[in-house]
Amino acid sequence: MGLTESTMHLGLGSTAPRFELPDCVSGRLVSSESFAGCKALLVMFICNHCPYVKHVERELARLGTDYRDRPLGIVAISSNDIEMYPEDGSDEMKKTAERLGYTFPYCFDEAQEAAKAYHAACTPDFFLLDGDGKLVYRGQLDDSRPGNGKPLTGRDLRAAVDAVLADRPIDSDQKPSIGCNIKWKRGNAP
Repeated sequence: MGLTESTMHLGLGSTAPRFELPDCVSGRLVSSESFAGCKALLVMFICNHCPYVKHVERELARLGTDYRDRPLGIVAISSNDIEMYPEDGSDEMKKTAERLGYTFPYCFDEAQEAAKAYHAACTPDFFLLDGDGKLVYRGQLDDSRPGNGKPLTGRDLRAAVDAVLADRPIDSDQKPSIGCNIKWKRGNAP
């Protein structure tokens, strides 16, 4: 398992990049505008094969369930090269979303443009936007990693979500997420 940290290049306060991607479950196009009216939007770069994502996938499903009735939009995006990693393709994404009961869209970024625009580097990589589309958090879910024995709670990300939903400031001292690097297509790496 190779470790890659979030780049943290997209600065706090930045206007979030727009996206429009197909949801692998519904087949509908999902865009940043799909979440207009939400007080916050959580954009998660994940995939199916990464052991770091597998470690947190049930917590991601819990996040979707726990915040379903709150003004938080959530979208998961997979940007990996499916020629090299076919288990990260749309059919497998749909199976994963259904198996885990994801309550949020799981979109495929075939052109890898969303990942580039967000400066996503690893899976998982989390970006929380306020209602104005400004980045307020980019960092880790919590301190738990595969094999480190720390409990999986979603503490860091949940604290940021709760703060933005309550109109409280979010601590700008944010720890980068750690996971597998995004699997870029040949010649497509940023």
